[in-house]
Amino acid sequence: MTDFFSQIIRKLAAEKIENPRLEARLMMAEALHCRPEEIYQDIKLTQEEQAKVEAMLDERLRHKPLDKILGHREFYKYDFIVNEDVLSPRLDTEILVEEALEILKNIPKPKILDLGCGSGCIIETLLKELPAASGCAADISDKALAVAKQNAENLGVNDRLRLLNADWFADDFVAATGETFDMIVSNPPYIPSADIETLDTEVKNYDPLTALDGGKSGYDSYERIAQIAPEMLQNSGYILLEAGYGQAEKIADIYIKQGFKLLKIVDDLAGIERCVILQKAVAENKNN
Repeated sequence: MTDFFSQIIRKLAAEKIENPRLEARLMMAEALHCRPEEIYQDIKLTQEEQAKVEAMLDERLRHKPLDKILGHREFYKYDFIVNEDVLSPRLDTEILVEEALEILKNIPKPKILDLGCGSGCIIETLLKELPAASGCAADISDKALAVAKQNAENLGVNDRLRLLNADWFADDFVAATGETFDMIVSNPPYIPSADIETLDTEVKNYDPLTALDGGKSGYDSYERIAQIAPEMLQNSGYILLEAGYGQAEKIADIYIKQGFKLLKIVDDLAGIERCVILQKAVAENKNN
């Protein structure tokens, strides 16, 4: 075991994989059906278990993301199924979840709309944390929605979540949502089209293009959502958006021009402006 374990770590390190010891431990835990902390230096592997680890290692050395090799990933407090049909949940996105929870805990029976839900990690975490909440998760990809459906069932929130296979650029998208919401959350595609090829192999080869490509400027989805969000939000409703590097102020400006009020921009752990939080203006009473 010691030599095998060390060999895995060396091979991962040689390919400049971050945290090679942790990844080796995670692969072994998957093969042995135990938790990573149960893996210790002299643990014994059967030939079958060792073969499973080696198969995972082969994929990892080709820079397939570990979560997509394992088939699941932890996000916030929960474990989500992931595959190549959905964006891998990022630690940075947990910031959006935390900020949303702070707002939603003060709203009785909140209704939430997740635009571009992917695996469902954002809205399903919110529903799990807020038993009185309900919502709708929309995505252009029926394959992504199949993953979101599995995750909703695993978390026990499927009875409070409607899945919608639709494109927010379509003229009938607002009608398809069918109701108004207290909050919209979204981690939309925001990479400029020309920059896709410059992304890390783990992203450009294994995350779905539709979840990455934000059009020529990178702001296409933000601009479209800004156009339709007022119709889908209740008065004083909130919208929380994840932003790419250097995009937050431009995103805020797009929404301010649509009549939204900027509440704050929240940095991620690396100090990058990551989450833009806005509120819909209250409609004026014309009789006053």
